[in-house]
Amino acid sequence: MPSTAKLASVAALLGDPARAAMLQAMMDGRALTATELAGAAGITPQTASSHLARLTGAGLLAMEKQGRHRYHRLATPAMARLLESLMHVAAETEPPRRAVVTGPRDVALRAARTCYDHLAGRLGVAIADALVAAGHIELDSEAGIVTPSGLALFEHIGIDVAHVATIGDEKRRRILCRPCLDWSERRPHIAGKLGAALCRLSIDRGWVRRVEGSRALVITPKGQRAFRETLGVQPDYSN
Repeated sequence: MPSTAKLASVAALLGDPARAAMLQAMMDGRALTATELAGAAGITPQTASSHLARLTGAGLLAMEKQGRHRYHRLATPAMARLLESLMHVAAETEPPRRAVVTGPRDVALRAARTCYDHLAGRLGVAIADALVAAGHIELDSEAGIVTPSGLALFEHIGIDVAHVATIGDEKRRRILCRPCLDWSERRPHIAGKLGAALCRLSIDRGWVRRVEGSRALVITPKGQRAFRETLGVQPDYSN
């Protein structure tokens, strides 16, 4: 269990508006430069570099060098889960205006987006619902399992679950399949290694495409057919 001082230190780092904005910008799983993150936070690159150094030093971010450039990303999936939970709490505790609207107000973000490295929004929840209804996965409040029929289904669409389960190192073992409470839908979508593999497959196959400068995903006509025919997902996720 972390010490009280460490807990307070992490909370203080997350409490700065500029740092919070930069962390949110990395929630789609991409690695970004200090200049790109400065633009997201509305601060100078020099100030952004100072904030990034503190976040990296605390282990909240990972930094990669490529040529002359330095790229920053969230250090672990646990960090993404923490941010998603904080956004959930912030949305719930914000004083209501005329009507209660959960999650992002952007229609595209509500329809489909990335939650770090897995699918979220109506699309992510619809996939989870369809897989559970068909008996391909079983979810409880903390974890999930892939059933024999699920193993066959994922193998059919090109995901080797046994191989996916081995990805990662011994120090940071990640669960294969777990529910992640969706910020906008307030119901679970699929996270863990399986959720990440399904997101990669969807992007690689052209079922979804990224929206530049956003976590939003556009579901392509090819994707609408694929999600319906292979996963049994109904088309109301795009409304």
